[in-house]
Amino acid sequence: MTEQEVFTISDLARDFDVTLRTIRFYEEQGLIEPQRDGRQRVFTRRDRARLRLILRGKRIGLSLSEIREIIDLYDLARDEASQSLKLLHLLVARREQLEEQRRDIDVVLGEIDALEKHCRGVIDQMTTKADNPA
Repeated sequence: MTEQEVFTISDLARDFDVTLRTIRFYEEQGLIEPQRDGRQRVFTRRDRARLRLILRGKRIGLSLSEIREIIDLYDLARDEASQSLKLLHLLVARREQLEEQRRDIDVVLGEIDALEKHCRGVIDQMTTKADNPA
């Protein structure tokens, strides 16, 4: 392998703005499998691509088991279509979950608005009474 085809754990941590511990965790989980050169981990372009997929999946809220399913599909089938289909199903489910959370948040914000209005009204009444004693 040429120098451009391998990366150290520090290279990946810097490039993806994650900690060394994060990368080691994904290694412990079997999501990336660096080679060893003595005690040093040596990551390939494949590991780099996997790390990018893991971080993207985490950012959109996929679980590690869902991310593993996608990675495993690619390893087993070498078929981007089946991987894409699985990812599409996960994305649709995640979108539905987020939209439900958004609706719930909107309801809570409406309740907060109503309570704020009530509290401001009570405070205004108390201030008016204090400014104009009978």
